[in-house]
Amino acid sequence: MAGAESLPAVLDGSAIPEQRVPLRPPTTAENVFGDYARYGFSLERHPLALVRASLRDRRALSAQQLGELADGSTVRTAGLVTVRQRPGTASGVTFVTHETGVVNLVIWLALAQRQRRVLIESTLLAVDGELQVADGVRHLVARRLHDWSGLLEGLDARSRDFH
Repeated sequence: MAGAESLPAVLDGSAIPEQRVPLRPPTTAENVFGDYARYGFSLERHPLALVRASLRDRRALSAQQLGELADGSTVRTAGLVTVRQRPGTASGVTFVTHETGVVNLVIWLALAQRQRRVLIESTLLAVDGELQVADGVRHLVARRLHDWSGLLEGLDARSRDFH
């Protein structure tokens, strides 16, 4: 090539000592959080499995436990919010689906207004309420909402809201 000159290999023959950097494998929680950040779900574990003991300590019932209770039971449950919706035909009622898998949450307008921030901002939502069972369908009519998102601090779990 015209005009191109060869440059000497400055480090040619030099020994560059490299140390191996020991890296620990990621924890289950790090894997799950990474999966949620990238894909919105994880095949490794459900995030609630990471905090199940804390949920039990706070007296939150699991989906299986809710499925065994009778109509009219007063309960507390918690789950990741997947959908919040307020249909125009529902007289101000907000319906929330969270990953308990068994129960739909019914939040009347007065409670939604009183606890708006918790309702809108919670990733991990706990609900105290009355279980209603009719024809195999379970609804939890909320009396009080709790934002327990801090138990899964840093989890990027996004819900589909008000579509």
